[in-house]
Amino acid sequence: MAEADSKEVPADQIVKGFEFERGHYVVMKDEDFEKVRIESTHSIDITDFVDLEQVDPKFFYKPYFLEPQKGGEKAYAVLHKALSGTGKIGVAKVVISNREHLAAVKPDGLFLILELMHFASEILSADVLQNGSNAAVSDKELKMAQALIESMAVAWEPEKYRDEYRTALMEIIEQKAQHKEITAKPPAAPTPTNVVDLVKVLQDSLNRTQAVKQKRSSTRDGARRSTSTLVKQRRRAGALG
Repeated sequence: MAEADSKEVPADQIVKGFEFERGHYVVMKDEDFEKVRIESTHSIDITDFVDLEQVDPKFFYKPYFLEPQKGGEKAYAVLHKALSGTGKIGVAKVVISNREHLAAVKPDGLFLILELMHFASEILSADVLQNGSNAAVSDKELKMAQALIESMAVAWEPEKYRDEYRTALMEIIEQKAQHKEITAKPPAAPTPTNVVDLVKVLQDSLNRTQAVKQKRSSTRDGARRSTSTLVKQRRRAGALG
């Protein structure tokens, strides 16, 4: 989408570029990428072992399960057991789709996993970011935020969170497989970028959460009263009979 008018840019007008200086780009063509060839060893080359606790979690981004190849079961088992007892991970280089990746070899339950990592140059330094540490926070604002967090706290259920894009894509794939006409959905409205009053957002969210809880509580109380009244009525009917 173009920032100026939020209209979709035609595919033939989209190019790949690299910002070599701030505001200055080099346009890259497909043949330019094909000229970059990295030797693929079809193996995971571990170069170092480091303490897992020393690695910032921001470096990790995509895990894969590792299985031993035929004849490599013993080496797999030894490495898994050794890493499990040391708290260390293997730092490795691996080539996937002609692209070299930094990766970590970790024990995970009964398996080893290979987790792709960012290179240090890909991680933004905290020095260039604003974190709002200079903003004054009142006790009221802090308590309000903490109350909101507590009101929305639940047990971690990863299955609860769905990839809406993948769901929509699979619906289209299924429609194409059944030779159905695909109707395009209207694009979502651009997300407003205006600065908002965080305190007001917290207060509104907290009020909505409390209102829902009160409604549920009232519904349960009403159901209990209705049940109690019905029991009493039945008892009276039995006594009269």
